[in-house]
Amino acid sequence: MIFDLTALPPLNQYKLLASTVVPRPIAWVVTMSPDGRLNAAPFSFFNVFGAGPPVLCIGIGARKPGDLKDTGENIRSTGEFVVNLVALANAQAMNITAIEFGPEIDELAQAGLTTMPSLKIKPPRIAESPVALECKLHSIVEFGPDRAMVIGEVLAMHVRDDAVLDAKRCHIDTPKLDLIGRMHGGGWYSSTNDRFDMPRIPVEDWQTG
Repeated sequence: MIFDLTALPPLNQYKLLASTVVPRPIAWVVTMSPDGRLNAAPFSFFNVFGAGPPVLCIGIGARKPGDLKDTGENIRSTGEFVVNLVALANAQAMNITAIEFGPEIDELAQAGLTTMPSLKIKPPRIAESPVALECKLHSIVEFGPDRAMVIGEVLAMHVRDDAVLDAKRCHIDTPKLDLIGRMHGGGWYSSTNDRFDMPRIPVEDWQTG
């Protein structure tokens, strides 16, 4: 079956992409408005895109043309945000922060979450998250009236102490983070506890094997 996405409405495009590009890591984003109000929301159109400089991207939809939700507008206004990663133990709290509260409601408080100060930026990080990435805005790329991609540079990274194997060599115990990913449909997620190891094959071994 071939789907011509150029001939489909955005909702059907989303269904196809969200049902097949899986699992997707979840950016649990904390921002601060210019007047100091905190906002927290999860986004699964997200990934890192290299190092030197370390860059990540988040896809954010608009509530209406030109209005990139509280997260996007706060990032646009302040140039700072924290991407927290979501462990299995955080799943319920993350889901609460996905509720479409008004801007006057503190999602972190509703979810029973606590915060800790960031090192280099004003928005705090979620204390219960095993990994937090402090970011400054690089740019926002607009894709039509209701979709934008936020590109951020990672300035600092917090990793839970018990998941650090060797700080000097930057070795992390990834399984211990117990992170989850977004799957298809309205409420499906995956864990990362079903893994397999497959070492890369050197070209010399392939040619002589």
